[in-house]
Amino acid sequence: MSVFGFIGVGNMGGALARAVCKTAGAENLIVSDYSVEKAEAFANELGCAAADNNTVAEKAKWLFLGVKPQVLPGVMESLRPALSKRAQGDFILVTMAAGISIAALEEMLGASVPVVRIMPNTPVAVGRGMILYTANDAVSENELSEFVSALSLAGKTDHIKEEEIDAASVISGCGPAFMYMFLEAMQETGIRLGLDGEKARLYAQQTMLGAASLAMDSEESLETLRVRVCSPGGSTIEGVKVFQNRELYETVSEALGASYQRTKELGKK
Repeated sequence: MSVFGFIGVGNMGGALARAVCKTAGAENLIVSDYSVEKAEAFANELGCAAADNNTVAEKAKWLFLGVKPQVLPGVMESLRPALSKRAQGDFILVTMAAGISIAALEEMLGASVPVVRIMPNTPVAVGRGMILYTANDAVSENELSEFVSALSLAGKTDHIKEEEIDAASVISGCGPAFMYMFLEAMQETGIRLGLDGEKARLYAQQTMLGAASLAMDSEESLETLRVRVCSPGGSTIEGVKVFQNRELYETVSEALGASYQRTKELGKK
């Protein structure tokens, strides 16, 4: 079994590390963080090893970089000496920094190396995440199979072309925040209509979960599923008309477009 290393165990890096620990085993996991205390506490929780960044870079085959795009150049510069001592193909970098291309990461390192670029979302914390991934030609099919297997308990993985990953990530990566806003609006409206707050939240959450599950299990279009809820002259269609009159689709498109633009800007910094 390969050794999996995580540099940065914040919300996203930590969630992925927990999932990998379950599939690869704590003995094959090593973590580091800018906060030594945080890394040690995390390692104690999982029963894995904690070390500094350079040690993780020296030992791990799969090196996950759980740092923000703005911080990544400095981290790569600091790792360059340790990684330059390793043989080609002896390690694989896994980057989750929004907007940073594989070519840009290699440029930061000053070398062509195997790289997998991923865009996970926060539901990986409960094993229901969406993890987009792409890789350069230096990563073999067998290695990608090992990678997918290691992340199997984090959620669903899907291979995508790198030129598509920024667009896809604003749906899966930014999308949870938009979903939570919709849930908040439903909860607050339920309260205004006289419901208990916790019950209103439960009804909204279960409804979103059920609707998504039905959509995933059905071969019918989303439009067809929507229409089936809307009886002519009924309650639902009146609410749908409000969304249509307020141009819901255009608002969603504008929000996703703004997130996409920001993702592209992050890649240029």
